[in-house]
Amino acid sequence: MKVAIIGAGKMGRWFTRFFLEEGDSVVVSSRSEGKLLKLREEFGIEIASNVNAVKKADRVLICVPIENFEEVVKEIHSHVRSEQVVMDICSIKEIPVKIMHEYIKAGITLGTHPVFGPGVKSIKNQNFILTPTVEKEEVFAENFKSWLEERGANVFIMSPRRHDELMSVVLGLPHFLGLVVCDTLLDYGNLLEMKKVAGASYKMLLTLAEAVASEETGFYASLQMTLPEIEKIEGLFLEKSGEWLDIVKRRDRLAFANKMELVKRRLRKVDPDYAKSYEVMHRLLEAVKS
Repeated sequence: MKVAIIGAGKMGRWFTRFFLEEGDSVVVSSRSEGKLLKLREEFGIEIASNVNAVKKADRVLICVPIENFEEVVKEIHSHVRSEQVVMDICSIKEIPVKIMHEYIKAGITLGTHPVFGPGVKSIKNQNFILTPTVEKEEVFAENFKSWLEERGANVFIMSPRRHDELMSVVLGLPHFLGLVVCDTLLDYGNLLEMKKVAGASYKMLLTLAEAVASEETGFYASLQMTLPEIEKIEGLFLEKSGEWLDIVKRRDRLAFANKMELVKRRLRKVDPDYAKSYEVMHRLLEAVKS
């Protein structure tokens, strides 16, 4: 099988390596000639224009930012053949799925979201979401799900809308929290000094904050501006922050303890094993050290 990967960024590179290791041939296209030449030098793969890559391939994987997605689909749609499958890996699903349906009339399209970054070494134990909307997509999605599961991935099938609702929390809230924490600590000052003397909780929080801050600004901005439930969940977070801060301002030790105990009881009902997270946190930090 020949796979065309459109986009030579970090995830385009990841999937290039992945499909090569699967024994497939790969052709990569990108508007960045420098990235293309670097990939060809690294992997010995074929490079081409977007259109020529599609013409050569059995499957097409679009790995471009959401702001460039429609432009790419417009360019390639008339060259897609009836036997081809075109997939995307955007972290948002309603918009790209709608765009693919609008332009691509031949073949099968499928919205996908690999819920991991380019730093992972294997697809094993990684989450992968598929968002079919019509019968032929559903049939292909089930087959693709089985293929991914054989390689150890955890695969979920859902609607594009449900995906975006979940990602508002799964992606949007941690990103928001990390950036706000980083901004707060920088304004407060002494970040490096506190990092030296900190315990596990602060180190974990700072790791999240710095990891989020290190990512691509355009990607994170797109997520925050597009995910459908983002204002709701982040607004709730700010509301809850206000409740806790009010107790602290009143120096009400009993109210704080009671509220914390209530959180524990509620958490125990939905996740009985939640207390194990303390041990998991330490194992994660030890892994980071090594």
